[in-house]
Amino acid sequence: MHADDIVTPPIARRLGLTALRGPVARSRPARAPRPAGRGFAGGRMPGRPPRGGPRGLRGLHARARRAWDRPLTAYYLVLGGSLLIIVLGLVMVYSASQIKALQNGLAPSYFFRKQLLAAAIGAVLLLAAARTPVRLLRALAYPLLAVSVFLLCLVQMPGIGETINGNTNWISLGGPFQLQPSEFAKLALVLWGADLLARKQSKKLLGQWKHLLVPLVPVTFLLLGLIMLGGDMGTTVVLTTVLLGLLWIAGAPTRLFAGVFGVTAALAVLFIKTSANRMSRLECIGATDPGANDQCWQAVHGIYALANGGLFGAGLGASVEKWGELPEPHTDFIFAITGEELGLAGTLSVLALFAALGYAGIRVAGRTEDPFVRYAAGGVTTWITAQAVVNIGAVLGLLPIAGVPLPLFSYGGSALLPTMFAIGLLIAFARDEPGARAALAMRQPGVRWKTMRRRVKKRPSGER
Repeated sequence: MHADDIVTPPIARRLGLTALRGPVARSRPARAPRPAGRGFAGGRMPGRPPRGGPRGLRGLHARARRAWDRPLTAYYLVLGGSLLIIVLGLVMVYSASQIKALQNGLAPSYFFRKQLLAAAIGAVLLLAAARTPVRLLRALAYPLLAVSVFLLCLVQMPGIGETINGNTNWISLGGPFQLQPSEFAKLALVLWGADLLARKQSKKLLGQWKHLLVPLVPVTFLLLGLIMLGGDMGTTVVLTTVLLGLLWIAGAPTRLFAGVFGVTAALAVLFIKTSANRMSRLECIGATDPGANDQCWQAVHGIYALANGGLFGAGLGASVEKWGELPEPHTDFIFAITGEELGLAGTLSVLALFAALGYAGIRVAGRTEDPFVRYAAGGVTTWITAQAVVNIGAVLGLLPIAGVPLPLFSYGGSALLPTMFAIGLLIAFARDEPGARAALAMRQPGVRWKTMRRRVKKRPSGER
């Protein structure tokens, strides 16, 4: 044996030889070079796009799209987005209402404690709605509509209805508690309209314009008339938007949809023209000066509050406009106080939360196969997003001041309770999607371990 036949293992690997257990290594042909374009060219793992560059951006977009397309995305957006809005709203109600409470001779936390109580009751309603079967919801649609019409009639009776800021829309429940039936009429219209359209769709009657409009449009106009008797123009706008949203989801022809929209717009112009108060609010759009009689005082000081906030705000509790300059800082114009104390970053965060909530509602309505769920989810989404647009648009000076609260955010138990119940409906609908049900079932205790154990083949005892 020559010395050249003894090859150490490292040298053998370099020369393409295989070392045996002894000192002698047998030779074998070296591997052929890999073709160009494969392997670890450039020090990268095969199949991985280069860092930075177009492929990296495309990969990031693909991962983000996969995350958005997951079965539980809508469920988490509705649940997380609504809870964040409610919590942030409680914080801002406490900050914005302290001076108002002191001016009225009340404790600084008076309005906050009432809102916290309403949020606790609303949480119970949210959980109840999230656990209520669809059949029971459809059964409650007609009774809820009848109760809403009855309460709206009670508001107009002398000695029962209360007038606040020129609008007669409240019923006193004793002590500091009041009820605004028009807020519950929104929920009633959504559930009743969804049940009505779903039943007509099952009988294939929505192709006829008579069945599409009757009795949905007449009943909605009845609600609008009862609300307008109290002078609440803002709620009528939101209800009208819900009606148009239901017709749009039902597939109303463009000509029919445009006709209903034209009639409602003509009635809105008539109501505005016949009221000096509404005309003055219309004239305050984009105003930068309070005017001779301070008719645009609230609109202008809302802009002042947003301007004072800057990028990151003056700090929580450091608002200047809430010291008697801005009327209704904890209700209709709480978004302005949010902009002054939390700045542009805070207002954009609120807008992002409402945008996520709206996207989730549209996704739930678009993916379900149940007609009632589609109409109900679309109606709730239209209601919340339209009301948010009307409120925020008024604060920004882009729309007339309508007197509607910011959903889930502004002070007011009558507005918070039905809205949280509607959020519970969206949560239930999002959870009942086929993919979401399977994903939630996998997350139950014991399910995943059993499923994984069934998938793994049993190995022999000696195998590793």
